[in-house]
Amino acid sequence: MKAAFALILLTAAAVAQDQSAIAAAVAACGPKEVNFDVKTGQNQHSAPQPDSQKALVYVVQEFGQVECKGCAVTKIGLDGAWVGANRGNSYIFFYAEPGERHLCMNWQSRFESRSRAFAVANFTAEAGKTYYYRARLFPGHLDVSFDLDSINSDQGKLLVASSALSVSTPKGKAVK
Repeated sequence: MKAAFALILLTAAAVAQDQSAIAAAVAACGPKEVNFDVKTGQNQHSAPQPDSQKALVYVVQEFGQVECKGCAVTKIGLDGAWVGANRGNSYIFFYAEPGERHLCMNWQSRFESRSRAFAVANFTAEAGKTYYYRARLFPGHLDVSFDLDSINSDQGKLLVASSALSVSTPKGKAVK
């Protein structure tokens, strides 16, 4: 009886630790209730001006050859605030203050199971540098998972050049 109680107590503690780790990771995201309208432009490539005081960050969403009618919208967060969203094979860019930064990607969906899908990454931003991240979707049997990986500048420039620019505007509640 005591062994069973100890096992239940240890299991409960492990679940609580997992929940706190998940909560800490999701803290890079913005408020759950914020959603975006997203438009993409074919061959619309914006060349942002470098900023000597901030880092430039690209997030390129790559779904490969997946047929993309009504493609998934993924929200991109930085340090607890949404910075924009992607739809289909597209990219966004934004500036980040120097220091340790935390990125989040979350599927914007009216379906609760899909809106729980997210990925996170962190990096140390340096002023004047450019960072590239590739966001990918991996459909599973009953669910979906995301991957948000840092990629080298050559691969990043190639993906940006072959993707559409996403222009997103928040609908409903405003972003931070």
